[in-house]
Amino acid sequence: MHGSGSAQASSISLDIADHVARLTIERPEKRNALSQAMWLELTDRLETAIADPDVRVILISGAGDHFCAGADIGEFDTVRRNAETARAYEKANSDAFAAIRNAPVPTIAAIRGICFGGGFGIAAACDIRLASEDARFCVPAARLGLAYPHDAMADIVHACGPQFAKYLTFSAAQLAAEEALRIGFLVEIDAADSLDERATELAGQIARAAPLSVKASKAAIKAVLSSASTDAADAAALGAATFESADYAEGRAAFRERRAPEFRGK
Repeated sequence: MHGSGSAQASSISLDIADHVARLTIERPEKRNALSQAMWLELTDRLETAIADPDVRVILISGAGDHFCAGADIGEFDTVRRNAETARAYEKANSDAFAAIRNAPVPTIAAIRGICFGGGFGIAAACDIRLASEDARFCVPAARLGLAYPHDAMADIVHACGPQFAKYLTFSAAQLAAEEALRIGFLVEIDAADSLDERATELAGQIARAAPLSVKASKAAIKAVLSSASTDAADAAALGAATFESADYAEGRAAFRERRAPEFRGK
């Protein structure tokens, strides 16, 4: 297990065990609202996890009773006071979203309580989202007089569809967990006391699957969503590589021998 953090009260912790990287937003006294420094730290932690060859899944959650209340509005008068500082702040946001979105391994958000603004953006950038029954969702930009980056908006559109993306961003309305499940933003709702266990179970299930196959599937889905020829070429190359892999031979052998396969990502 690897641990990381900082001497500050607020930080993003990273722990890696059993092929799962667990990132936790740790500022419960502010409902895990992210300062500018924490946005930068989040990207750093994600890059560390992605660079670790042992990591097959990234699981993101918030400490305490909430996922993330979004950006810390209390520091906006300083770090987001005009167009110039807003651009720098927006880059910190976009870099974090991009690190999640472009991670070659699956990303899971385990959401409880508030998931607002930038927190919603973090969740939207993830591949799979689970939530507790008390989770609430909101994109409050229209109440603050600011705009979301184009790339973050693309995540929201992909995660909940264009009509609900418009509804959420135009109205700043809140969604309950049941409604978020209905529109497809969530894959499932769990009891508050079992969310962590269920998220761990799902992360473990994915981690035990063939890593090259999972990466190829993620790349193929990305290519479908982007319609970019470069993404299609990347997906094709990753897909072709699976047929030459030792894991493909192991999968066939395990099927013949009626045993659980042991994949090594090679």
